[in-house]
Amino acid sequence: MVLDDFNEALEDGPGAPGRLMRVTGPRGVGKTVMLAKFADTVKALGWQVISETSRKGITNRLVGRLQPPKGSFKFSIDPSVSVMGIGGSLGSVSYENNHRVIDLSDALSIRMDELERKGAGLLVTVDEAQSIDRDELTEIATAVQNMTIANRNMAFVFAGLPSMASKWLNNEATTFIRRAQYEPLGEVPLDEVSDALHATFRDTDLILDGEPLDAATKATAGYPFMIQLVGYHVWRNANRRRGNAGERVDVNEIDVRYGVASALARLGDTVHGPELDGLSPVDKTYLLAMAQDDGPSSTSSIAQRMGKDVRYASRYRARLLEAQVIVERGYGRVDFAVPYLREYLREHAAYVRMTSSETD
Repeated sequence: MVLDDFNEALEDGPGAPGRLMRVTGPRGVGKTVMLAKFADTVKALGWQVISETSRKGITNRLVGRLQPPKGSFKFSIDPSVSVMGIGGSLGSVSYENNHRVIDLSDALSIRMDELERKGAGLLVTVDEAQSIDRDELTEIATAVQNMTIANRNMAFVFAGLPSMASKWLNNEATTFIRRAQYEPLGEVPLDEVSDALHATFRDTDLILDGEPLDAATKATAGYPFMIQLVGYHVWRNANRRRGNAGERVDVNEIDVRYGVASALARLGDTVHGPELDGLSPVDKTYLLAMAQDDGPSSTSSIAQRMGKDVRYASRYRARLLEAQVIVERGYGRVDFAVPYLREYLREHAAYVRMTSSETD
């Protein structure tokens, strides 16, 4: 388990492999939630946490958050100065500006000196790491390596789509962080989903059991974000029926049916839509060709539907596999990695075709 690996690295001390980690997976699989759990873990140990996303200017923001305040007040006493002939000393107050421009490595070193004197450490997390600017990624990689070599009491965790791996592999300056411990996030076993849903509903005096529980569980497909969505929307429907009385209510099939429908709409808006927006027109055409099948698709069938040869289709197959939009399902066959993307594509096929063209 990812959290177990991280906890073990904290126990093993500075330099442990798990203190430099790369958490990957498709959208909605729980990467951001995992970063929050890491943060909670180290805060309980008295560590400082700096959480960032890969928006442009990330290195400057990190340096700014690591530095002490730009200036400090200083009170000094000069015993040689008296006031109006009366014995005593004159005190003076001055403002000392200790702000200076430094790079990320220096900022980390200064902050670590302060934290380690207190017996504490530092966790830096970066979300959406696949979008980090090349030059900024180089500076971060250099700083991470310097801190690791210096055996500082800190941890770095990067989270992002699987495509960040290829970006790092194509950058010689990031050789060190390419070795970050790889932690892929995936589906939750359905028996665990069922137990979690049943227990969560029971805690609020709503009984989710039998056929409604089975239907809700299967609808999640073990996908972490869908578990959250289905749970919330089914709960909301059932909770409305009991009104203000607060009595125990059995969740029924109608609660589940409408709850799942609401969850799917939300999944499309927050996961499927953004996923497609980040793809090329030909990538989308490939996925539309896949969506015509009810299950795994063969590369030859996809190529035929695209009106291209297998070699051409294989190029985009490889891209989509790397991005974890699709997964392999046996020799020459692929399927969608994100649940319900097939259904979303079918429903929005006209719009996707309108915004796609045979150019890349």
